[in-house]
Amino acid sequence: MNDRVSITIENHVADVRLNRADKMNALDPAMFDGIIAALKRLQTEPGVRAVVLSGEGRSFCAGLDMASFSAPDGASGGAAGGDTPARLTDRPFGNTNRFQEVAFGWRRLPMPVIAAVHGVCFGGGLQIMSGACIRIIAPDARLSIMEMRWGLIPDMGGYALWRGTVRDDALRELTYTNREFSGEEAGRIGFATHVDADPHARAMAIATDIASKNPDAIRAAKDLFNRTPDLDTDAILMEESVLQDQIIRTPNQMEAVFAFMQKRNANFS
Repeated sequence: MNDRVSITIENHVADVRLNRADKMNALDPAMFDGIIAALKRLQTEPGVRAVVLSGEGRSFCAGLDMASFSAPDGASGGAAGGDTPARLTDRPFGNTNRFQEVAFGWRRLPMPVIAAVHGVCFGGGLQIMSGACIRIIAPDARLSIMEMRWGLIPDMGGYALWRGTVRDDALRELTYTNREFSGEEAGRIGFATHVDADPHARAMAIATDIASKNPDAIRAAKDLFNRTPDLDTDAILMEESVLQDQIIRTPNQMEAVFAFMQKRNANFS
């Protein structure tokens, strides 16, 4: 992992920060590399039960750094960051291309991810934020689905991540016009879970609460949340039963019961 992304882990919470403050954490090839490396590390990081994702400096992420992407098709480097431009239809990360992975990869992590958003959150930054399970946005944050300004459709996984979250008519208007909107408006239409003047502190508090729960149950719950949009009712009911059967009467589940009854903090493995 390069210096574009930092990870600090304490009390089972990973504090992940985009670290290009002088450019409002705009996405250049090195930032893409840093985010993908961070995702790979977190996928298997032992003991991490929740992730808080934020940006250093004045903003969360100003979106794509257009000057840094000079290849003829708008892609600077292939899936591995090399000199050969990648086709957007390539799938080096399972079901995503390189650009989609930096946003959708947060949804694919086994533990919950909470985005803390302040300042500017444009274009690709908005998609990265949308990859989080929970989004805390400052009321005066500036957001935009930026792609139509450049004559493009939203990409980086936006449509898949917004499905079932953002109010459809509002999402269409924001996409077609690429106008800016505030954190307050984001709360009204579904982009924000909570609107808070100190989004990072609120996100850390929620992450700490999540980290105190049975990590097996939390991961199973996220897995089921991720899969239910594509399942019919019968399949959802069966998957719920399968996952519950795997959790019930396990050591961590019993520890949750005993800790509650004995009025003490749980000690999960």
